[in-house]
Amino acid sequence: MSMSMALSSISINFTHPFSSLVNSGHPLTNKPIRKTKNTNIQCTLESENSPKQPYNKPLITNEDSDTNKPQWNPFQKTLASIIDKFESALNSRELQQPLRKTADPRVQISGNYFPVPERPVVDSLLVTGTVPESLNGVYLRNGANPMFEPLAGHHLFDGDGMVHAVKINNGAVSYACRFTQTERLVQEKKHGRAIFPKAIGELYGHIGILRLILFYTRALAGILDLRRGNGVANVSVVFFNGKILAVSEEDLPYELQITPAGDIVTVGRYNFDGQLNCAMSAHPKIDPESGELFTLSYDFSKSYMKYCWFSPEGKKSPEVDIHLSAPTMVHDFAITENFVVIPDQQVVFNISEMVKGGSPVIYDATKKSRFGILPKYSTDENSIIWIETPNTFCFHFWNAWEEPETNEVVVVGSCMTPPDSIFNETEEGLKSVLCEMRLNLKSCKFTRRSIVEENNGKVMSLEVGMVNRNRIGRKTRFAYLAVAEPWPKVSGLVKVDLESGEVKRHNYGDGRFGGEPFFVPREKNDGVGEENVKEDEGYVLAFLHDEKTWKSELQILNGVDLKVEATVELPSRVPYGLHGTFVEAKKLVGQRLETKEKVEVKN
Repeated sequence: MSMSMALSSISINFTHPFSSLVNSGHPLTNKPIRKTKNTNIQCTLESENSPKQPYNKPLITNEDSDTNKPQWNPFQKTLASIIDKFESALNSRELQQPLRKTADPRVQISGNYFPVPERPVVDSLLVTGTVPESLNGVYLRNGANPMFEPLAGHHLFDGDGMVHAVKINNGAVSYACRFTQTERLVQEKKHGRAIFPKAIGELYGHIGILRLILFYTRALAGILDLRRGNGVANVSVVFFNGKILAVSEEDLPYELQITPAGDIVTVGRYNFDGQLNCAMSAHPKIDPESGELFTLSYDFSKSYMKYCWFSPEGKKSPEVDIHLSAPTMVHDFAITENFVVIPDQQVVFNISEMVKGGSPVIYDATKKSRFGILPKYSTDENSIIWIETPNTFCFHFWNAWEEPETNEVVVVGSCMTPPDSIFNETEEGLKSVLCEMRLNLKSCKFTRRSIVEENNGKVMSLEVGMVNRNRIGRKTRFAYLAVAEPWPKVSGLVKVDLESGEVKRHNYGDGRFGGEPFFVPREKNDGVGEENVKEDEGYVLAFLHDEKTWKSELQILNGVDLKVEATVELPSRVPYGLHGTFVEAKKLVGQRLETKEKVEVKN
C-alpha cells in the first residue's frame, strides 16, 4: 500500500451529514429501535432518542458536480452498477433481521451521539465568568461523526472524524468544527454515499464476509483507491514537532492546520516525511522531558505489533517487531522514564469467527493477559519482560512510572469488564474501575488494587481522562477522569488522589452530560519556577450538553478545587465525542506548514 501523502488542494465545505434527510427532521428518531431477542442485553451505547427538534436547513455546497464524480470506463461503470445492486439486496436482507445493539444506528447514533454539520468560525462567544488569563490557545476535541446515513449496521466508532475547536485569545472565544478530510471521506463524497465497509458495524458474520468481497472487488476494479488508506481519523488529536495530528489506529495520522481565525483545515495524510509506512496508535505518547513521541502499530490480521519512536525533530527510530500469540487489539499503552508498557490482552481479532456467523473482535478466555516491559530505546524484542496480568483488560492507561526501590513499574489505568462489551452484546453491565497495577521486574509478580473505594457496594466507573501531561512517565498524584455513569454517558468529572483514593467530584446536573475532561497544566515559566508549580495547578476543559434545552457549552474549571471559572456558550450542538488536546497560542504560531498547494476554506 502506497503511503505517499495526499497534499492536493482540499476544500472544506459547510455540509450537513445525512443532508438528503434534513428536511424530514431527525432521520433516526422516526423509526423504532428493533428489539433483540434478549431484552436484558446491555451495550455501550443504549441511550434515549433525542428530542424531535427540527433542524434548520444548512447552507449545503453542491459536491456532486461532474468534476467531482468518479470518472470510470464502461467496464467499471457496469461492474459498479452490478456491485451496487448486489449490495442493496444485501442491506435489505440484513435489515429484515434484528440488528445487534452494538451495530444498530438507531442506538449507536441516537440522542446527542447524532452527527452534526460542519460549522465555520463563530467568534465573540458569550462567556459567563472569567476565562483565566494564562489560558490562551486552542482546545481541539476529536470524535466520530458520520457524514452519510448508514445503509446497514453502524457502531459509534465507525463514524468519520470531526474535530471541534475552541480558540481562546485573551478572554475572547471562538468555535468551529470540521470533518477531517480523510482519503476515505473524499472518495465517499465523490460517490455521494457511504461505500467503505464499517469495521465494527458491518463486518459481522456471513454478510460481513460478502461485504469484504465487494469491497476488494471495487478496489481491484479501480472503483475505490485503497493505496492511500481507509482510516477515519476520529479518535484523538496530538501536537508534535509543530504539527497537529488527528489519529485513529487503523491508518496514518492526518495533519490539520488551525488558521489565525480559528478554523480547521486538513493538510493531508501524514507519513512523517516518508518514514512511516504503517498505522499509528490512537494514543501515541510524548515524553515531557525528552520531547520524543512513542507509538505502537498493530494489524488486524497479523500476530505481532510494531514499536517505534520519533525524535523531537521527527526522525524515526528502527521498528521493533513484537510477536504475539494472536492478532490483538492494543488501543492504548504507557511509558515510563525508561520503559514502554505494552499490553497483550484478551481482546483479539479472529476472522474465522465471521464464518461462524459472529464478530471478528472477540474476548479469548484461553489467551493469557500479560504486560510487556520493554526498554524505550530497544532495537529488538529480546529485552522485553512479560508479566502475566490475570483477569485484566484496560482500554485506556492514564500513566506509569518506575519505583526502583521495589523493582516495580506502576501502571494506572481503568480496568474494564466485560472486556469486549464495547464491540459485542453482553448480559453483564459494563464497568470501568480505576486501578493501580504493580509489575515486579525481578519476580514478575503482578498485583492490582482499586484506587477508589466502593460506595454502598458499588465502584464508580471512571473512563476517558488524563494526568498532568508534563509528568507523563513520572510518578503523579492526581488524575482527572470522566464519571461514566449512567454508561455510556458522562454525568460529571472527578479529580482522584492516586495515593489516598480521595475523590473530588463535579456533577454536571440533571439531564446534562459531557465527555473527556482535559487538564491544561500551568506553564512552568508562568511567573514561577518549575519547582514551585504544583501538579494540579491548571485548568480542566470539558464539553457539556444539556439534553433538556439541547444546548452545548464548554466549562473551564480550576484544577485544584474543580470550581467553575468560566462557561462558554457554544453556537451549536457538540455531540459526545472521544479525545482531545490543548495547543498553546505560542505553539500555534510555530505550526510547521508544508502544504504543496493552496488549502482553501469555504463557508
